[in-house]
Amino acid sequence: MSLSTHVLDAAKGVPSAGTTVRLERRDADGTGWTTLATARTDGDGRIREWGTEPGAGTYRLVFDTSGLSDFYPEVTVAFTITDPGRHLHVPLLISPFAYSTYRGS
Repeated sequence: MSLSTHVLDAAKGVPSAGTTVRLERRDADGTGWTTLATARTDGDGRIREWGTEPGAGTYRLVFDTSGLSDFYPEVTVAFTITDPGRHLHVPLLISPFAYSTYRGS
């Protein structure tokens, strides 16, 4: 299973280079989260590789958006992987007072 993300600064209309993102997996008992990897977006605002291959389960990406929004210092996007054989792309579009995400391919 491969996982990628892309951070776009919607206020400036450009990719967000250097944004720190944590990949976490929900613990088996459902009460907590374990950090699997931390990475920074490249010059195109992307993280293509995490150094780990997530399998089926519930995960979240935690984006440090403090430099992109004074209102949202952090954005957390939780999602479930049901088919570990497919690529999953989870982008974040951020502006000072709003953000959105979707399941990409």
